[in-house]
Amino acid sequence: MKALSQTTGALRTDGRKALVAFLTAGYPDEATFAATVRAAVAAGADVIEVGIPFSDPIADGPVIQASSAAALARGMTLRRALSLCAELGADVPLVVMTYVNPVLAMGVEAFADAAARAGVSGVILPDVSFEESPAFRAPLRAAGLACINLIAPTSSDERVRDIASVAEGFVYLVSLTGVTGARDAAAADLAALAGRVRAASAAPVYVGFGIKTPEQARGAARHADGVIIGSRLLELAADGTADGAPGRVGDFLATVRGVLDREGR
Repeated sequence: MKALSQTTGALRTDGRKALVAFLTAGYPDEATFAATVRAAVAAGADVIEVGIPFSDPIADGPVIQASSAAALARGMTLRRALSLCAELGADVPLVVMTYVNPVLAMGVEAFADAAARAGVSGVILPDVSFEESPAFRAPLRAAGLACINLIAPTSSDERVRDIASVAEGFVYLVSLTGVTGARDAAAADLAALAGRVRAASAAPVYVGFGIKTPEQARGAARHADGVIIGSRLLELAADGTADGAPGRVGDFLATVRGVLDREGR
């Protein structure tokens, strides 16, 4: 949590927009995944979100689902994904997104300890409701990990206040209803939703779901402190040879980084 808080705080102090890159652990293979993480960091990603493959990823669109299925077919597990995180030795904070069943199978405290030892700074549990989250937040916090909640456009004012009041690391703002994936435009009320969150919390607001182009990243960043991009990166990773994936992802993120830096000025 400390590394994540330091990074998000420094970005805000410097007036820079955060760029979070989502990559599925072990996709398209372990070596290429590691190389793509390094390329993303070199291109200017401030945080790496590592998706833990799961057989029933209800919050994910077809691109992330396909990457998850491919990684699972190669034998990827939660424990192995955490080992990959440890092996990365990344210079930026790592956040893992995992569905709750693998965490429960490992044991919440055992998972929290293993994630902390792997160098993880925060955890996103997309299928855990806010009402259920205290049972996870406490052991995660005890291990030094941020428990990052999602806020959707459909969230009531009361729900926004409740989630924002316990925000750690950053608030993950879902710009669209539905699953992850590339869309043509962000929700029309993104500015209003971000304003509701900011009124209830000092934590940075990062926008994810549906950001496919540098122009969409720029538009989202006008209303938020940072953007999260996933599906487009995995499309690029799949669009060609595996050994070319790091370059394709890195080139795209470098373009987005440039756009965000201009927006932040």
